[in-house]
Amino acid sequence: MTPQSILPTPEIADNVLVDKEKIENSLQTDTIKFTHGEKYLTSQWYKGSGEIAHKKDGRSFEVAATFTLTAEVKVVEGIFQLENEILANIYNSRGRCVAVIDQTVNELYGEQVRKYFDAHEIPLEMMVCRAWEADKTPETVHKILGFLGKDGCDVSRNEPVLIIGGGVLSDVAGLACALQHRRTPYIMVGTTVVAAIDAGPSPRTCTNGKQFKNSIGAYHPPVLTLVDRSFFRTLATGHIRNGMAEIIKMAITDDAVLFEMLEKYGPRLIETHFATVDADEELAEIADEIIYRALFSYMKHEGTNMFEAYQDRPHAYGHTWSPRFEPAVKMMHGHAVTTGMAFGATLAVEMNWLEPEHRDRIIALCQSLGLTVYHPILEDMEIMIEGQKNMRRKRGDGGLWAPVPRGGIGACDYIQEVEPELLEAAVKAHKAVCSNLANHGAGVEMYLKDLGLE
Repeated sequence: MTPQSILPTPEIADNVLVDKEKIENSLQTDTIKFTHGEKYLTSQWYKGSGEIAHKKDGRSFEVAATFTLTAEVKVVEGIFQLENEILANIYNSRGRCVAVIDQTVNELYGEQVRKYFDAHEIPLEMMVCRAWEADKTPETVHKILGFLGKDGCDVSRNEPVLIIGGGVLSDVAGLACALQHRRTPYIMVGTTVVAAIDAGPSPRTCTNGKQFKNSIGAYHPPVLTLVDRSFFRTLATGHIRNGMAEIIKMAITDDAVLFEMLEKYGPRLIETHFATVDADEELAEIADEIIYRALFSYMKHEGTNMFEAYQDRPHAYGHTWSPRFEPAVKMMHGHAVTTGMAFGATLAVEMNWLEPEHRDRIIALCQSLGLTVYHPILEDMEIMIEGQKNMRRKRGDGGLWAPVPRGGIGACDYIQEVEPELLEAAVKAHKAVCSNLANHGAGVEMYLKDLGLE
């Protein structure tokens, strides 16, 4: 059967006027491009176009589509102060705000959030959700879906859900939004350093699998991320320290100036909770610059590679082996990442990609902030090799593509494969380097307390 023989006719397509000659001519065209009218947009943040091409056999065709999204990141101050109208301007025209808030954040800021929307006469429907690492499960995602769905608020496909919380909530609630109507927009207000710098603006929403962290998920970034460091004032110091890892990774791989700023101001920023406690105006300006530089470096690579189609991803530094050993020993994420970063730097030295003095600066910075640079779990070759196997599958079987610093601070390259012999040699070398450090490279408050560890 030829394509012409399956064309609709006026008799088959009732009440439809068909220009048969025009359709037949279109079948002789190799490629037909399609754009859609702006009035048909599902959402103001998402657009797309595509083309469809006939194959010469007359029995097959190929479709190519492009999806375009717009995501904005803003460093702001006092997002829930009554005079700050950013959120009010977004939700006033929609007649309500549907929100998901972290349980602890609700205890600290819930009243302020409610007063903000009351003052702007915007009805607020808000779900309070516990979001510990132990709650990063498909079950939590389903609970949020129940709130968003027909039995709950019945959100529209063009209604941005407001998410207020840390990294775990951004991951699971972001995934729920990705699933609701297949793509419901959301606005992220990150209340921890991890959420503000990394998990919040990230397109990678997820939940944990049984043995591998963040293994179930979807690419669905917030349409707007609001970073307000005033929330850091009430964070435990351990969580400030934990979040520093995500800033360090961008400094090492992409921004040497940021690295130098962390060397100079990092301990003071932890002590003052990013200049929100007992700090002067100068340190506050430095804190904002460090946050902005880290966000820009991160989104420069993550935001422009939104669907992880390419594996030249510097922000994956420290995240090659840690997704396997982090849950195995119940480490806090930031400590696991710095352990992976420090080991990656030693591996780079073993490969002659990095001079030892640069590795030593990386380790010294992490140690100065109380972050972990060595853990005995690295010596478990079964876990390390299994982690590589998992990561190779996650990154598409084209290679491991482990980012490590190369040539100095502020630049990186990607190791396609790490053979077991090199892996074992690098672990031994790293253990020797860290053996002379205080506590042999262990950090302060390195384990997850919500799982019963100290």
